[in-house]
Amino acid sequence: MRTASLRKLTVGAVAAGLVLTGCGTTAKDNSASGGETESGPISGLRVMVPNSPGSGYDVTARAWAQVMDDEKLADSVEVFNLEGAGGTVGLQRLVNEKGNAEMLMQMGLGVVGAQFSNQSAATLDQTTPIAKLIEESEAIVVPGDSPYKTLDDLVTAWKADPNNTPVGGASNPGGPDHLTPMLLAQEVGVKPTDVNYVPYDGGGELLAGILGGDVKFAATGISEVSESAAAGDVRVLAVTGDKAIEGVDAPTLKDAGVDLTFTNWRGIVAPPGLSDEETQRLVDAVTKMHDSDAWKKVLETQGWTDAFVTGDEFKSFLDEQSKSVEGVMGELGLA
Repeated sequence: MRTASLRKLTVGAVAAGLVLTGCGTTAKDNSASGGETESGPISGLRVMVPNSPGSGYDVTARAWAQVMDDEKLADSVEVFNLEGAGGTVGLQRLVNEKGNAEMLMQMGLGVVGAQFSNQSAATLDQTTPIAKLIEESEAIVVPGDSPYKTLDDLVTAWKADPNNTPVGGASNPGGPDHLTPMLLAQEVGVKPTDVNYVPYDGGGELLAGILGGDVKFAATGISEVSESAAAGDVRVLAVTGDKAIEGVDAPTLKDAGVDLTFTNWRGIVAPPGLSDEETQRLVDAVTKMHDSDAWKKVLETQGWTDAFVTGDEFKSFLDEQSKSVEGVMGELGLA
């Protein structure tokens, strides 16, 4: 699996398939999606983050929800966390919210992988795709006091003793933080099946694991560790995108001698059962948010790459991602 095919796996957080019953709400009988009128701001909008506060999903959702508020595209958007099982607890809740045009869920490639690794009863093809928002480089990270000063240092130790070189990530099998070290292992000569991968339920928990020395290194979204890296609490050894990240003192994997490029992505889905008018209103609102100067500033500040597609185009992308993730996991002997 090389760079060309990896570009189809632009990434996001994984989950175990729990089936929740009785947690859905009855959709309101609105003629307009999530609001009182077709023309005014969307009222009563809630955004579910299916993992912990401080995670990449959390940061992303709160950023665009704030822009929606500031641009008066929605009134007082509520963002809430429903963590557990790497994201499929939230996915099941969303599927249970059939017909609710006042709820959206932040998601990404990790949830795509969860459908396979955890045999989730709720699947993304049951949801209503709204928009893909961003792509983001992953980072290979060690504690600030780690003896590994370079990627070569880490790879040497990893190859010598994979079992005693645990790697953490905020994804269960099939998610971005899991696929990154597995693909890296394949490139540097470590058997993916020998990798000692430790999953965490969100970026906040992962950071605690890194700082506590529970893992020797980690793979995670660059935005989740950039502040800690600037403070010297962690050290970024490499980034997985095709370009170095401004403000981050680390080479790309390619510049460090590893022929691998891998990019994360995040998007938005809604519950099943929405009318065409309700879906279009949500797509239109998110599109106006994306087109705003405020969102462009967020992209620049966070170091995110704009990757905006909506509706049917996003649905096609999700279908392709599902096939790609399933294929990669099978190729690595992990499916």
